[in-house]
Amino acid sequence: MSLKTQNSQDPKSPKKRPAQRDDVALPALGFVGMLRWAWTQLTSMRTALFLLLLLAVAAVPGSLFPQRPINPAIVTQYLKDHADYGPILDKLQMFDVYSSAWFSAIYLLLFISLIGCVVPRAIAHWKAWRSKPPRTPARLSRLPVYGTLVVPAERGLGSAEAAEQAAALLRTRGYRVELRPADDDGAPGDAGDAGSGGARRRNDLASVGAERGYLKELGNLCFHGGLVGVLVSVAVGILFGYSGQRILVEGDTFVNTLVGYDQFNPGTDFQSSWLKPYSIQLDKFDVRYDRESPGKFGQPLDFTAHIATKDSPEAASKDQTLKVNDPLSIGDTDVYLVGNGYAPVVTVRGGDGKVAYQGPIPAQATDTVYTSTIVIKAPDAKPSQLGFVGFFLPTAVTGQDGVSFSADPDPLSPQLSLNSYVGDLGLDKGAPQNVYALDVSKLKQVNGRDLPAKGIVLSAGQSYSLPDGQGSISFDGLKRYVGLDIHHNPGQTWALGFALFSLAGLIASLFVPRRRLWVRFGDHADGRTMIEYGLLARGEDHGLAAEGRAVREVLAKAWGVAAEPGAEGEAHNRTQSTSGKGA
Repeated sequence: MSLKTQNSQDPKSPKKRPAQRDDVALPALGFVGMLRWAWTQLTSMRTALFLLLLLAVAAVPGSLFPQRPINPAIVTQYLKDHADYGPILDKLQMFDVYSSAWFSAIYLLLFISLIGCVVPRAIAHWKAWRSKPPRTPARLSRLPVYGTLVVPAERGLGSAEAAEQAAALLRTRGYRVELRPADDDGAPGDAGDAGSGGARRRNDLASVGAERGYLKELGNLCFHGGLVGVLVSVAVGILFGYSGQRILVEGDTFVNTLVGYDQFNPGTDFQSSWLKPYSIQLDKFDVRYDRESPGKFGQPLDFTAHIATKDSPEAASKDQTLKVNDPLSIGDTDVYLVGNGYAPVVTVRGGDGKVAYQGPIPAQATDTVYTSTIVIKAPDAKPSQLGFVGFFLPTAVTGQDGVSFSADPDPLSPQLSLNSYVGDLGLDKGAPQNVYALDVSKLKQVNGRDLPAKGIVLSAGQSYSLPDGQGSISFDGLKRYVGLDIHHNPGQTWALGFALFSLAGLIASLFVPRRRLWVRFGDHADGRTMIEYGLLARGEDHGLAAEGRAVREVLAKAWGVAAEPGAEGEAHNRTQSTSGKGA
């Protein structure tokens, strides 16, 4: 016999693989199949979590780079300062992150993914909620928590009556119960597993099927549904809301119109006709400083803006207060106090002696003692326009080097230190300018520390005449101003509500256990009623054993049987070390 023949007959020799067929090929998905596969991947929970994480990462550039809708001037300056890579960032929409195409795509995909995930699960949960509890297992002794009870014959309790009582008791514990009479379910088998010692066959026994914990899945659905609601609410706020800023000096009034804002950022679909005509008047602004602590002397303790509001031109005025972190609500609009400072009242006259500007000028504070920069523009001055740049010092003190500085935030000795310029301010061309900056490239400097005329130093009530009769400026008084941040977000309240709703759903999904319970009853030949019960949890449930003991105590108390194993009534109880096994 040849070696080849011997190997083929050897039972220990490896089996020969069948030859591959060249005519077998996997079926193509096709266009519809590809769409179905893509939809399945998009609506999976793993994809939703990934998109949620990706959305958080995509929002990071919004905090790293200045955003054009918030402050376009800073974006313009950033592009000037970073001429090499600034335009590249602009093309990537890094200065318009929250309205960019890529951020919107992630947002919409997350929205679709959550809806596609929640809707099918909600339908399945609704069907499960309306369905009956599962069939009673054939062998309850295999469940993680199992026990038996024996009711003595002298109690006169039949299996049918016991089943009805057990169903009523389980309903009081929050179970959804179905009473199954004899011959209704179960599988054939000997009842000896229950310790019944001759009870009827299992398919002849009455039983109760109970289930509770549907709030767990409902909470999960509420959590994801709440996230969808938050996304919708945020989208509504972006589309139909607006925000704006306004500097308001004591005694001035702000009216909620487009021209009343210093800066206005409308939503994508916001219409200016939707602005409600309310008004805000700043009567007085009070600041309280620390005057007792040596280490914190002069630090601000409290800011209070006393304002008068009107919901409409015909409405009565309301006196209200506005504080930091305590916004004022006017209808569905919130007004925040975000800044404050001093506004020196000045009068600027041209070379012809006529008043070119008169009123308060807000100064920008640069430190805790309110050393402030100030820019004054008088485009109506004749024959040449006038501009002033300098500092405002609430409490001016001259140092050893002859330079003045502010020693206290309170206006104990207010002073203006200015440099003056004449020429074309560039306002006649209609191009917008920053009110807190003066372009001196086309102006002639008249006053300054290094010039013969020196700088302009004015205390309250003083005036100064420019050289060569080019005009004058006077420091007439001092007022305070506040910076208001005004927000209208129609989806804000809804977003909060959905967020709380989602949080409640998450708590329910984490802490509500899903449990199933079955109780089977049988009549013994000697008149005793034999009961066995078993509990099963979906997933890990460390409280399942405690629930089994509680159910045992309730049933034993109702039938007058000792609840402890081995006591009266031949009670028996057993808990397995693991939970979540199938029946």
